[in-house]
Amino acid sequence: MTAVTVIGESLVDIISDPRQAAPALTRSVKAHPGGSPLNVAVGAARLGLQTSLVTHYADDRHGRMIEQHLQANGVTAIVGGSAPTSTATATLSSDGSARYAFDISWDFNGASLPALAAVEGSAHVHTGSIASMLGPGDKATLALVHAARDFATVSYDPNCRPAISPNTAATRTQVELFVAASDIVKASDEDLSWLYPDRTPEQTLAAWLELGPALVALTRGASGPVVLTRRGRVEMPAEDITLVDTVGAGDSFIAALISGLAQLEALGPGGRKRLEILDREELHDLAAYANRAAAITCSRPGANPPTSAELGSLTGSLTAPEG
Repeated sequence: MTAVTVIGESLVDIISDPRQAAPALTRSVKAHPGGSPLNVAVGAARLGLQTSLVTHYADDRHGRMIEQHLQANGVTAIVGGSAPTSTATATLSSDGSARYAFDISWDFNGASLPALAAVEGSAHVHTGSIASMLGPGDKATLALVHAARDFATVSYDPNCRPAISPNTAATRTQVELFVAASDIVKASDEDLSWLYPDRTPEQTLAAWLELGPALVALTRGASGPVVLTRRGRVEMPAEDITLVDTVGAGDSFIAALISGLAQLEALGPGGRKRLEILDREELHDLAAYANRAAAITCSRPGANPPTSAELGSLTGSLTAPEG
């Protein structure tokens, strides 16, 4: 079984959905474990990967909710830091997209040695979002990523949060440090339009390939994904579903992308060369597999990624690509 370590924040999403009718004396508010890296870890574990999460949460009500969620999904938690458990209040709009307000800290101080051991024992390491931006933990995250490269392939999703890191220029510089240290990068069109307003998202993908990754992927909501390497490009529309909300869709996409690459034996230092020579049909299958995972997540409430039984195998995504 492929071992994966995810580095990043765990938090509780407090979701307010004004579209849901609520009794007069109650509020339409629900709390769920969340955080982009936590969602990726759960998504990877549900797809059969042996997954650890280097993270922070406290021994409080919200922290116990997170711990139970990780345990229920077979994710091994490596927990550091000392602050209260972080929260994010998400308000859903009429189209199901979410706007966030954060009460968050990021640090895994005290867990550096077990975190390094997890990285050294993994074939793949993933990080992103707040963990790559917010001090003091961002520097430790980048150090772990650099340490990982001798043992593992690396993926990164900036999943930008302007409410956390509002300085676009500083965020762009930090993002590019992680891009350059990664083999696989996934970003949304919203991320790239905010980071690089003077060029198209695909121009940014091409520029990022020059920094070092072998594969870059762009998610575009209803327009579907684009996957790009130095050898080829694939795009496809989003799957036709009844949308419930988009919470966790991008996290499900990258988790499935990691799972698909594991199935292609393109993870780990020995898989790095394999990753660099993926052909167009393999890229199409990867994009279709991750696209389907995101669609399943969007078809039900909250960050609820698919299992292997729901998603099937990579080779189930077989039609001739276009574009």
